[in-house]
Amino acid sequence: MGTDALMSFATALTEGSIGIVDLTVTLDPNTPVLQLPEEFGWGQAWAFSSELISRYDEKGPAWYWNNFKCSEHTGTHFDAPIHWISGKDHENHATDTLPTERFVAPAVVVDASEEVKGNPDYLLTLDFLKAWEEEHGRIPAGSWVLYRTDWSKKATNEEYLNMRADGGHTPGWEPEAVTFLAEERNIIGVGTETVGTDAGQASGQEPMFPCHNLMHGANKCGLASLCNLDLLPPTGSVLIAAPLKIREGSGSPVRVLALVPQG
Repeated sequence: MGTDALMSFATALTEGSIGIVDLTVTLDPNTPVLQLPEEFGWGQAWAFSSELISRYDEKGPAWYWNNFKCSEHTGTHFDAPIHWISGKDHENHATDTLPTERFVAPAVVVDASEEVKGNPDYLLTLDFLKAWEEEHGRIPAGSWVLYRTDWSKKATNEEYLNMRADGGHTPGWEPEAVTFLAEERNIIGVGTETVGTDAGQASGQEPMFPCHNLMHGANKCGLASLCNLDLLPPTGSVLIAAPLKIREGSGSPVRVLALVPQG
């Protein structure tokens, strides 16, 4: 039975009845990186950079390759539970020890793009999630919840990060919504189009950075800097998001793909 199902899946991919949508931004030196409030003196993530080793030249006549460096949390990236102090005591909580079953799972898309248009500091509420369930059904346990805001469509890094004197202004979550998803719906984690999974002003929320604090505290994961969420249906897609197997990694850049029904 398992073999038949797997072969049917492979046939659907090759015949095009299942499509693949790339939810990943391109990594380059201009890729936006999360900027934490400077007044706290906190360390900052590295932007992406690369250095040529050889390109069919005297340093390597038949091959092309580069060295690169960046933060574990640069570009489209995976947040493991160990990323936050609230998740540090869980077992199998880093990128090298997380159960691989978490890397392939169903996904739902919660669309708040209209709400965000008029309010860059919009926080997704528990009432919004419950209204979404009334229309689309219960959010399945073991799924990813992708928060569509169309924030990835911002034309410039300045618009995307939306930094002002008091920090970033980007959408996020009310703490009650995060607790509901983590505890009552038992999801794998959440994904956002913004540079991190929390709001730009999340350092002023209670608890501070509620999505990180509550989601990782419940041994859940996160995905940030996603794109193309507008190409996914509210339900019925499957997400593939496998982080690099970094020893005790708190996260890693990741290629996120969504499998979606066609026709």
